Amino acid sequence: MQQFTETRDAHTIDELWLLEHFPVYTLGMAGKTEHLLNTGNIPVISVDRGGQVTYHGPGQLIVYLLIDLKRRNWGIKQLVTAIEQAIIDFLAAQQITATRRDKAPGVYVTTGKIAALGLRVRKGCCYHGLSLNINMNLTPFSGINPCGYQNLAVTQLYDLGITQPFFQITTEFLAYLLNTLAYTSMKQA
Repeated sequence: MQQFTETRDAHTIDELWLLEHFPVYTLGMAGKTEHLLNTGNIPVISVDRGGQVTYHGPGQLIVYLLIDLKRRNWGIKQLVTAIEQAIIDFLAAQQITATRRDKAPGVYVTTGKIAALGLRVRKGCCYHGLSLNINMNLTPFSGINPCGYQNLAVTQLYDLGITQPFFQITTEFLAYLLNTLAYTSMKQA
């Protein structure tokens, strides 16, 4: 992501990278080690995104957004709002009510935080992105104060009754994300 962002120019097309991570804690630039409670043998990696600490693992969709904000004349707040709205709209289509919170980026349902955001803007371009908990082992979240909040409950789609396969959920969610980001076509690598 860093290399892509560093070498892109005004003509480089934006990219979204979709993936799952092996178990890892990531500590953002504002991250405080006091929010690492009991990480066990899961590696902790310092990264150059915003935010505190979070956990990534199998069953969680990661979308890295490599977007030229300057070209589209967007600020970071507009991007954060668009990402959160895509998640909220996707969940609404699943009959799940979700909200955003002031000064706490991400998306929340009644039982906890279901999606996290951590972004970085450099040279007018965004990288890093979002994580959406689909069907994963949530236990590692107890080893941290997620996003720097003590006792923050974390949940996932599976626990809310959404049991479709990971790929199907990813495909459906991607349509909402592309819509709120105002993309009209998609080219797969």
